[in-house]
Amino acid sequence: MNLFFEESGDFKVGTVLSQAGEAYQVEMASGKRTKVKIKDVLLQYEKPAPAELLEQAKALALDIDLDFLWEVAGEDEFGFVELGTEYFGHAPLPPEAAGLILALHSAPVYFYKKGRGRYKAAPEASLKAALAGIEKKKQQALVQAAYVEELKQNRLPASMQPMVLQLLFKPDKNTIEYKALEAACTELHTTPPRLMLAVGGMSSPKDLHLSKFLFENFPKGAGFPSVPVPAVTAKLPLADVAAFSIDDVTTTEIDDAFSVQTLPDGTVKVGIHIAAPGLGIRPDDVIDKMARQRMSTVYMPGDKITMLPDEIVQAFTLAEGTTCPALSLYATLDPKADWAVVSTQTRAELVPIASNLRHNQLDDLVNEETLASGEGEYPHKADFAVLWQWAQQLEQGRMKKREAFGLKPEQNNRVDFNFYVENDVVTVARRKRGAPLDKIVAELMIFANSSWGKMLHEHGVPGIYRSQGGGSGNSWAAKMQVRMVTHAAPHQGLGVDQYAWSTSPLRRYTDLVNQWQIIACAEHGVTAPLVAPFKPRDANLFAIVSAFDAAYAAYGDFQSNMERYWCLRWLHQENARQVDAVVLKDEILRLVDIPLVIKLPGMPAVARGAQVKLDLLRWDEVDLSIEARLLEIAAAPDAATDAALDYEEEAGEQDAEDAEDAEDADVAAVASPEAANQVSDADAQVAQLLSEDVVSEPELK
Repeated sequence: MNLFFEESGDFKVGTVLSQAGEAYQVEMASGKRTKVKIKDVLLQYEKPAPAELLEQAKALALDIDLDFLWEVAGEDEFGFVELGTEYFGHAPLPPEAAGLILALHSAPVYFYKKGRGRYKAAPEASLKAALAGIEKKKQQALVQAAYVEELKQNRLPASMQPMVLQLLFKPDKNTIEYKALEAACTELHTTPPRLMLAVGGMSSPKDLHLSKFLFENFPKGAGFPSVPVPAVTAKLPLADVAAFSIDDVTTTEIDDAFSVQTLPDGTVKVGIHIAAPGLGIRPDDVIDKMARQRMSTVYMPGDKITMLPDEIVQAFTLAEGTTCPALSLYATLDPKADWAVVSTQTRAELVPIASNLRHNQLDDLVNEETLASGEGEYPHKADFAVLWQWAQQLEQGRMKKREAFGLKPEQNNRVDFNFYVENDVVTVARRKRGAPLDKIVAELMIFANSSWGKMLHEHGVPGIYRSQGGGSGNSWAAKMQVRMVTHAAPHQGLGVDQYAWSTSPLRRYTDLVNQWQIIACAEHGVTAPLVAPFKPRDANLFAIVSAFDAAYAAYGDFQSNMERYWCLRWLHQENARQVDAVVLKDEILRLVDIPLVIKLPGMPAVARGAQVKLDLLRWDEVDLSIEARLLEIAAAPDAATDAALDYEEEAGEQDAEDAEDAEDADVAAVASPEAANQVSDADAQVAQLLSEDVVSEPELK
């Protein structure tokens, strides 16, 4: 006797060897033996042979007309033998019965299974809907296949053109467009970003990186709605100064300027004038909400996405030849007492801007030698002489405090890099760290941020501070982590007792918030806590700190990626194949001519600071990777290089996110066009590769 039975959802045949109770011992056509429960048996028959029956049943199942079978079945539940009698016109033979079972089982759209060998015809409405769905899937499969073929021919299907960003960065994996893209990538052995570049969905790797950032951080676009320029309603006094700014040639958001006055008693009054959008923008107004949503201007080589609309920036930027609302910090200095600060005063006022000076015009004229000798002619020469003297004293004071905190002095013998991009041609300019103009701006900005942080603290008004050191963590690295807090606390890396970002209100939302608080202190004195926009332990202030940290980290990562991209573009542009590099640590190297960091697996043990020559094998502007091999060790490190790397390693152990610009502290900066003003740590990649943090935390000017 032979059996046709169901096992684990599959139909099988075999010959009965024996029966024991409720089970048969069955031998399959393959020779395998198995136990089959009686309840799983659908047919018992003598002929044909099991293998032959199964072959005939499969052929019969293919010939059965499912539509006709569904009509024959009626509306009631039925057994396969009953339906077979109706369909075939006679009691079904074993091959016919088995074929009918296979047909019923393979058509769940037509027939619902109700038990072993029992079924019920689907209702007409359900059947029509299911058949329509099947037809739709067939059509979609044809369309998907057509998409795949188009993609394989380096053509982007029309329906995929408006959804390129969605497909790349946040795909709905159930769509036929995504399935087609995935299938094409599999067949072509590539990735979606590379395929989109090949078919024209993305114009270039630069477009790919920028689009991804905008999609994730500016989903509604980077533009601004039209807004009225806010008026400054306060009656401000006119300052009796001729202020001047010092910026990179590409800077448009000019938010700081300086003035110098010699007083009758021989003391000197230095003014630090900061653009004051806080006098026009008010908390929770439409412009404030736009700024709070962005939190900061985003910088990248050759471009930027501003925190504020251009018309607002133009209304408050400290432009040459205009009289601008500003928040001024005046420091009265005694030149006879090592430029000690006799007193300070803060006030909101209108400041005449005499000059917007640019680094490219002054860097060769204003250096330590010309300042010491008095040689050369350049604008505000006498003012620079005063500011240089004071800046050096400020730096010495900070270094003493750093040493008191147990830190090494800052190093100024490293090189910064500025990126300039025009028509997709990149220029990477080297710039020695610690030039007088840089130091003047950096030291005065640190002084302003520290002084205003102290002012907020003394008035009992909360602000947003950067704090480093004094933490409760067990490790040195944990104690040196830079944090944003809403109360005054030391910043050991900068060597100051408190540090509140306040000098970039056109570029950074934290500075705008602090400016509101400082204005309240300047105008209301001891009653400032009652009128300041943010009160102690204000939930909104904590929310701003949290949101700023998240946005700033994302912007910093993007900037680092774009700087790395432009480094790779520079290699292509210069057709660089053999390059010089310096060993930073173990397998981590940095090129000499550009701030590109490379990890070289298998690098032999070489002293830090050693000069080596590399052969660049290939690089990839999509995943920003580079492959190289060591050609030779060119030179051993000198003492200066080793000292710089000592400091850089210390920097690497503290806080990469805060190595932000080269203006408030010494950091290894890779600079965008507004470089020295804004940029992240020169070797953000180093920090990532070494899995360390960075020490000094500069202020985005």
